[in-house]
Amino acid sequence: MRVTNQMLTNNFMRDVNTNLENMSKIQTQMTSGKQIQKPSDDPYKVSRVLQINSDISSNVQYGQNITDTTNYLDTTDTALGQAGDVLTRINELLVSSGDASYTSDERQANKNEINQKIAQLSQIMNTNYDGKYIFGGTRTDTKPVNTTTGAVTGTTGGNTILSFNSKLGAVIDNTSAAPQADADEYGMIKANLSVEISQGVSMDYSVSADEINKFTTSAGGSVSLMDVGSSATPATYTEGLLNRITDDLDTNNVSNLTGKDLSDIGDAINNVLRLRSEVGAKSNRMTDAQSKNQDENDNMTALLSQTEDIDITQKTMEYATMQTVYTASLQTSSKILEKTLLDYL
Repeated sequence: MRVTNQMLTNNFMRDVNTNLENMSKIQTQMTSGKQIQKPSDDPYKVSRVLQINSDISSNVQYGQNITDTTNYLDTTDTALGQAGDVLTRINELLVSSGDASYTSDERQANKNEINQKIAQLSQIMNTNYDGKYIFGGTRTDTKPVNTTTGAVTGTTGGNTILSFNSKLGAVIDNTSAAPQADADEYGMIKANLSVEISQGVSMDYSVSADEINKFTTSAGGSVSLMDVGSSATPATYTEGLLNRITDDLDTNNVSNLTGKDLSDIGDAINNVLRLRSEVGAKSNRMTDAQSKNQDENDNMTALLSQTEDIDITQKTMEYATMQTVYTASLQTSSKILEKTLLDYL
C-alpha cells in the first residue's frame, strides 16, 4: 500500500487531537479534583458514587434522628424525675398523716397539699418538647391528662382528680366497655413512638402517660393512679390511688393511709424509678448509636473519596507525561511531514 503525504498528515492530526483530548481530560480532573466528569467516563464508578452518596445522606438523617431522640429522652428523664419527687412528697405526707396525734385539721392540710401535688403531676405528665406532648403516645398534639374537681358531699370532697384528656377536653373512658372514640384515643395515648437509628434498626423511645398511671404492686396486683371508669357505673369503676388517698384523708381512715395507701404509693414511686432506668438505658444506647453513626459517616466519606477523588501526585505525573508525548509528536511531525511554501513565508 502506498503511503501518501495526505495519509501522514491525517494520521498526525488524529493523533495530535487524541493527545490534546487526553491532556484536556487530565487537566479537567486536576481542576475539579474528581476522576469522573460525566457518566460515560466510567458508568460503574458513577453508579457506585451515587450509591455511596445516597448511603451518606441516609446516615446523616439517622444521625439527626439519634440527636433528636437523645434530647427527647433527656426531657423525659427530667419529667420522670419531677414526677418521682411529687409522689415522694405524697408518700411523706401519708407517713405524717398516719401519726395518731394528728388532728382532722392537720390531715385536711395534708390533703390540700396532696391536691396541689396531683395538679402538679398533671402538669408534669403534660410536658411538651418541640411542640409534642412527650407522654401522649402517638397523639402528640393534645395533652394526655387533665384535672377535674370532684363533687363536694357535706364536708368532704372537692378533691383534684387526675384523668385522661380527650381531644375535645372531656374525660376519656378507659374501661373495656368504652365508646369506640374513647378507646381509639386511649389506644393512641398508650402507644409508643419508634425511631429508625440505622438501616433496618428501629427502637421505641417514648414513655406513655399510661405507663406512669398503671403499675404492679409488690403483692402482684394492678393499681392505677387515676380512676378507671365512672363512679356512676359501679360495675366498671375502680377508684384510683390518688383519689383514694384524698378520700381517706377526708374520712380520717388512718388504717388505709398507713396500710394500703402507703404501700401502693411506694410501688408507684418504684414504677417511676423503673421507667427512669429504662429511659437511661435507652439514652446510653443512643450514645453508642451516635458513635457508630459517626464512624459509618467517616468510613463512607473515605470510601467516596477513594472512588471519585483523584490522586493529585499521580495525575500531575500523567499530565507531565502527556505534555511530553504531545511535544514529541509535534517535533516528530516537523521532521516527517513534507514542507510547503507556507513554511518559508
